[in-house]
Amino acid sequence: MEPLLPVRHTERDFFTCDIFEALTSFKDDMVSMEHPVFSLATKPDTRTLRYEHNGNTITIIPSTLGLATIFDKDILLYCASQLRAAINRGEIPSQRVRFAAYDFFVSTNRLTTGQYYQNFEDCLNRLRGTTINTNIKTGGVTIVSGFGLIDSWNAIKRDDRERAIAVEIKVSDWFYNSIIANELLTINRDYFRIRKPIERRIYEISRKHCGDAPSFKIGLDKLHKKTGSSSSLREFRRMVGKTITTNHLPDYEIAMSDDMVTFTNRNRKDTTPPPPSLLPLSGGPLLRPETYERAKTFAPGWDVYALAEQWREWVGKKGMPKNPDGAFIGFCKKKGPYR
Repeated sequence: MEPLLPVRHTERDFFTCDIFEALTSFKDDMVSMEHPVFSLATKPDTRTLRYEHNGNTITIIPSTLGLATIFDKDILLYCASQLRAAINRGEIPSQRVRFAAYDFFVSTNRLTTGQYYQNFEDCLNRLRGTTINTNIKTGGVTIVSGFGLIDSWNAIKRDDRERAIAVEIKVSDWFYNSIIANELLTINRDYFRIRKPIERRIYEISRKHCGDAPSFKIGLDKLHKKTGSSSSLREFRRMVGKTITTNHLPDYEIAMSDDMVTFTNRNRKDTTPPPPSLLPLSGGPLLRPETYERAKTFAPGWDVYALAEQWREWVGKKGMPKNPDGAFIGFCKKKGPYR
């Protein structure tokens, strides 16, 4: 099986400017890219989830239908893209978004068969039924009460089988605030071709944290936590390894060494030579500029460039580390504040 779904609609027939604009620039909200709001399960997930990080807390409570899934989230991506397109045209959009199910299916690379119309209503009901309690701000506003991922939905047109073929959705205040404040990132349209829920989530994290930079590193255990995966760390390591083997995610290549995961931007190769202060004077590994900035927080008062030369001499005797940047940070932690 190919790791990416095929492009199911090579010839698109769209009738409104709104849809065309949304399709050319899909938007994802940064809060749910940062925090594991959506279930990665492919079967009904009735767990209550709680996540804490850097003083932010979020509790996700399911309905009897289970938690909203990362595939259900496509509806929110579609709504965000439509609303942001309206803002770009100088409009102040309503929290209510109307669209045809067919347009949503085509734009998110779904099939347009009858089963997908039934699944569409299930997605809407999970989004409406999943409750969020959080202290995370969107648009500078903290929503302290519980709220649904969407406030409500209505079928404004049904077919002869009573399937919703056009709907109106009222997005939550929390989500609407993030759109108005433009707390959004553009995502690659090939996101909708990613088959596996965990890989969709990993793409979101890489897009949020790597962005347009050349690369981004994160420890495997922290990545595991941020995805919200219910698998063991050992199983998660295996899944990441499989993704690295195929290396098929949009925009970013993935590598892992000693449980340190590196995302490299496929669209940007940083060929700017490092400043002279970052070049090794006596040979040894070249460190990344951001490594020196991190080192200053662990060894305040020290000349980190001088420390780097000390460290290179030390590793020259001990042997080259697999992760030079991480090894240098460890060296600086042992130094501590300058006394």
